[in-house]
Amino acid sequence: MQTLTRPSLRRALFPLHRNLQTPSSPPPTATQPPSPDSTTHFGFKQVPSSSKQHLVKEVFDSVSSKYDIMNDAMSLGVHRLWKDSFVSGLDPGKRGPLKVIDVAGGTGDIALRILDYAREKYSDRETSVDVVDINGMMLKEGEKRFKKTMYHNTPQISFQVSNAQSLPPSQFPDNTYDIYTIAFGIRNCTNIPDVLTQAYRVLKPGGVFACLEFSKVENPLLASIYDQYSFSIIPLLGTILAGDRESYQYLVESIRKFPSQPDFAQMVREAGFETGKMVEGRGGAWRDLWGGVASVHMGVKV
Repeated sequence: MQTLTRPSLRRALFPLHRNLQTPSSPPPTATQPPSPDSTTHFGFKQVPSSSKQHLVKEVFDSVSSKYDIMNDAMSLGVHRLWKDSFVSGLDPGKRGPLKVIDVAGGTGDIALRILDYAREKYSDRETSVDVVDINGMMLKEGEKRFKKTMYHNTPQISFQVSNAQSLPPSQFPDNTYDIYTIAFGIRNCTNIPDVLTQAYRVLKPGGVFACLEFSKVENPLLASIYDQYSFSIIPLLGTILAGDRESYQYLVESIRKFPSQPDFAQMVREAGFETGKMVEGRGGAWRDLWGGVASVHMGVKV
């Protein structure tokens, strides 16, 4: 079996690694509980930090059975292209089997793409993915999807309920994974720095953090069109297809509250990861999709 060394993985994902920037301070080592009096955003609302996790869970309990259908309707299928691009950028299987953790992996579409890509392109049947989500109903949708595949009941896939902000070390030991993926999930977490701290902890030295998330559109014309579509059409589609306007209103609002590309890239660096330059594009810390409607951020554990 061909194994993948940490330097070769780093070179594969960051061909311009000489331009990578290393954080000036060591990563945080502990997750701090929220202050009893602290607040955070839930969409455009301010809520107690201790309440957000339950509120987000209610949203995804509500949308779980229609989540993939709504994603297709909301994006006209474009989210599939973004996810394909995200996975192909990781190129799983090229240098041997990988151990991957897909956090907020819910319905399993990223995990399935990773396993299919490695198998179809490199005949890799040993790469494995642990799908982790705080929401059991979303994971049930993923399990249903995988029952239709060759990976069901194999060591290549597992589904586990856990909180991205506090992955239990007994279940997710330090220095375990080659790649940590999180797609369209980190913006729903109460404390993003805690999520990044856990990502850093569970990755092996040289392991890669990869995040696909909705971001900020800089072009004024595109931003105006995107806002009109988001706030007028998406909640309406939620009503028609899922019978749930409020949950999809929250999802739209949560996108607007997520940090800008440079701000999130800085958060990734502050968690201890090595990133590209603080610019967009090749050699940069992030890559925009569709003018910044979504972005891919990557970092390497040093």
